[in-house]
Amino acid sequence: MADLTETGPETEDEAAEGDGLGPEAEAGTEAVFGCPVAYSRDQRVIHVDRSAWFEVASQLLADGWNMCVDVTAVDYLGFAGRRDLPPGITAQRFEVVASFISHGKRDRIRARAQVPADDPTIDSLYQLYPGTDYLEREAFDLFGITFVGHPDPSRILMPENWDGHPLRKDYAIGAIPVQFKAPSE
Repeated sequence: MADLTETGPETEDEAAEGDGLGPEAEAGTEAVFGCPVAYSRDQRVIHVDRSAWFEVASQLLADGWNMCVDVTAVDYLGFAGRRDLPPGITAQRFEVVASFISHGKRDRIRARAQVPADDPTIDSLYQLYPGTDYLEREAFDLFGITFVGHPDPSRILMPENWDGHPLRKDYAIGAIPVQFKAPSE
């Protein structure tokens, strides 16, 4: 596996290998397909603008990232901790996260996109990676993020008539009333 601490290709041949590193990498700021890069637990993380989500995923697929292994969401409502966002990325309430594998490169890459609370929508990756079907439905069901272009945007875990999205931080915690039997005399 390559040393993930480098900021760009060492040679012109490495730059031409097509891993999406652009001229920004040569200046010391790594970018993949025009998206800023950070590292988390030795894994490359690209920060994708929500409007370019499908386009960047298309470029990843064309570049050999042949499997999307996970799509999930995070609700940062009230979270005052570190977000580890690179400069120029504005934090939003929601974040959609997708993990990709390249079998040929024997490598992983993660994509993160900020999604605002007032418009919780992002393009579906289903047309590129059909395995994201249930993953996107789960994120919709539990977080209320709509994946535009998904062929079946129905709930997958909760009943169709369920009100709300249970993994949102402002969703009420449920309670089941328990009635105890009176002790026998």
